[in-house]
Amino acid sequence: MSWLAEAKTELAAERILDAAGELFAEQGVDRPGMDEVARAAGCSRATLYRYFENRQALVRAFAHREARLITEQVGRATAAYEGDPGRRVVEAVLGCLAAVRERPHLQAWYAGDSTALRAVLSESPLIRGTAQAYLTADGDPADPDLADWVLRVILSFLTEPGSDADEERRLLERFLAATAR
Repeated sequence: MSWLAEAKTELAAERILDAAGELFAEQGVDRPGMDEVARAAGCSRATLYRYFENRQALVRAFAHREARLITEQVGRATAAYEGDPGRRVVEAVLGCLAAVRERPHLQAWYAGDSTALRAVLSESPLIRGTAQAYLTADGDPADPDLADWVLRVILSFLTEPGSDADEERRLLERFLAATAR
C-alpha cells in the first residue's frame, strides 16, 4: 500500500471515529448501532465494516484513539515532574480527569451504566500500560495490580466526582502519591 493510500485509509477511519464520538455524546456509548454510525460518517455499512469488524472493535478503537490523545496531552503537562513520581502520578490523574471532563464525547462514557467502558478498561493493554508508565520514575513497569487500582480510582472520580477539584487533589496527594516509585 502506498503512503497516499495509507493516509486515505487513516483519514477514513478517523472520520468514522469522529462520527461515532458525536453519536456517543448525543446518545451515550451503548446506544448507537453500526448503521447509525455509518450514516453519520457518510459511508456505507460495508465501508464501516472494512475498517471495524464489529461494534466492539469500533468502540475499542475510539477509546484507544482518545486515550492516546489524552496521554500525549498529560505527558506534556507532567514532563516537569519526571524526578518526582508521586507528584507526577497525581498530576497525571488530575490531567486525565480534566481532559475527559472537557470532552463531551468522553463524558458519555461515564454517565449512567456504560458496559462499553467496563469492557474497554478490562481488555485494553494500551490503557493499562499507560497507567503503569505513570506509576514509576525509572522506566520499569509498575505492578499491574497497582495500575488497575489507579484506573479504578480514575473511574471512580469520573463516575462519582469529588465535591470540587481541591478535594480530589487532596485525596490523590494523600493516598495515591505514596504508591508511585
